[in-house]
Amino acid sequence: MLEERRLDVLRAIVEDFVLSNEPVGSKALAERHQLGVSPATVRNDMSALEEEGYITQPHTSAGRIPTDKGYRLFVDRLSGVKPLSRAERRAIQSFLEGAIDLDDVVRRSVRLLAQLTRQVAVVQYPSLPCSSIRHIEIVTITPARLLLVLITDTGRVEQRVAEVPAPVDDLIVGELRGVLNAALNGRRLVDAPDAVADLSDAARPDLRPHLNTLIAVVMEALIDKPEERVALAGTANLTLSAFDFADTLRPLLEALEEQVVLLKLIGEVRDLDTVTVRIGQENSMDALRSTSVVATGYGRGASALGGLGVVGPRRMDYPGAMAAVRAVAKYVGDLLGAD
Repeated sequence: MLEERRLDVLRAIVEDFVLSNEPVGSKALAERHQLGVSPATVRNDMSALEEEGYITQPHTSAGRIPTDKGYRLFVDRLSGVKPLSRAERRAIQSFLEGAIDLDDVVRRSVRLLAQLTRQVAVVQYPSLPCSSIRHIEIVTITPARLLLVLITDTGRVEQRVAEVPAPVDDLIVGELRGVLNAALNGRRLVDAPDAVADLSDAARPDLRPHLNTLIAVVMEALIDKPEERVALAGTANLTLSAFDFADTLRPLLEALEEQVVLLKLIGEVRDLDTVTVRIGQENSMDALRSTSVVATGYGRGASALGGLGVVGPRRMDYPGAMAAVRAVAKYVGDLLGAD
């Protein structure tokens, strides 16, 4: 009972501090929350929480604020991530379903997440090693020059021009397209080289020179793939919490400009069922130790395609941020995982 009561006091301190950005006193807690005990008992509980390192006194006032350890206990003891309202879910679905391609899905997702949480939002593009080939199209530019278009199941499109050894007609182009699609459709990108290793040996002799050229172009497209990328939105939201960062805002902004930092921040999160929360000193980079990161993976089934999340002050609405991150990840995974 004593432990649960003190947890209620800690929960009330976190909620009040997130809303007000002001140290919280025992009298205010007793007045605003139905804790069922006197202000004197609340003071005793606050003293115990302070001794245990869950709250601290920032200056000589009577108020207290949560520490990283206090935020961690608050997050760990959440009974569950609060669901978004029906209107919020409908708005997310409507906004994301209007996307026309992969880039649009990512742009809409990161903007939406920043708006929902009022934090910095980060969305990783689908990881190429996790993608599969959905279709290969071959378009005739001239009889001896073909455009090869490789489309992945996550919406990425790679285009390459191939100079074939001799002019080909539409019938030959159709045969080449059929051979490549039969071998590669549904294959993961990392498995493609093995799938085409002996492909030309089994083809008709007149197709082999052209097929070898196209296979080389496909391999070039897979090897010369773009680096993993992330999209960022809502950086201006950090200015709403400038007090929380004191002298650390500039290093934080500089860190967020680095794609490698963002990929490390979000790309390591591959669990589709869990929203991960890293608070303050739990972040490995110095520039991020004044922040909290709420992230999860998105994908289909048990396969993660990428990660997304938000970065903000430790004084964050954790239940709201976790709910928004989880909801957006679900819709993004459904969109990119749809056949």
